Amino acid sequence: MATPDFILDLRAKIGTHPLWLSGVTAVVLDAANERVLLVKRADTLEWTPVTGIIDPGEQPAVAAAREALEEADVVIRVERLVAVHVTEPVVYGNGDQAQYLDLVFVCRYLSGQPAPADGENVDAAWFALGQLPPMREKFAKRISWALAPGEAASFSIAEGAQSW
Repeated sequence: MATPDFILDLRAKIGTHPLWLSGVTAVVLDAANERVLLVKRADTLEWTPVTGIIDPGEQPAVAAAREALEEADVVIRVERLVAVHVTEPVVYGNGDQAQYLDLVFVCRYLSGQPAPADGENVDAAWFALGQLPPMREKFAKRISWALAPGEAASFSIAEGAQSW
């Protein structure tokens, strides 16, 4: 599914004005932690981890698993939250504006043959961690967060912000 119905309904009311949305990134690793699953987007032909929008009322980890099945035709287990961050504002080709609170999860592949499943992507494939295809820094960073040791999720605090 390219654009969720709830967003199409909102766009009918607000046009292209900015939307604040919640999203997920599923960094899917194989059992040996040697390969990562990437999808090649149909709109930009860029390789990225699996990403998507959280539906209203949907749990974020459920959204990550759903997106992996919808976009790459694989079943995964979501293991842990590794990062919480805000994306840069996005302006789509049709003029729609959005910005995302993105939750990045490290996930484990369980089954399925990677393939573009829903039309959002033209390819889905495994890549050795040392041989990733060229990709935007923002996506490479999400993969690095998933590979970082530790149990706590990373997050950013704006410069000059005070802790409450």
